[in-house]
Amino acid sequence: MDADAARLLGAGLAAIGIGLAALGVGNVFAAFLSSALRNPGAADSQQGRLFIGFAAAELLGLLAFVVAVLLLFVAG
Repeated sequence: MDADAARLLGAGLAAIGIGLAALGVGNVFAAFLSSALRNPGAADSQQGRLFIGFAAAELLGLLAFVVAVLLLFVAG
């Protein structure tokens, strides 16, 4: 396998992480809505954790995007 093929394969695998981050964000909000509907009184106290989970999932997606862009345009 030559270097260009390995670079493109690595960028494609890193791009999968972007889609998985979107699934993670969906899971965070789904869990929050499920718990808020079960116990509405505790929803306000859990909202901070919702934003922390959202930010963590988005951070992983952004890191995967940066790795993909670095592999495509900088490496090699």
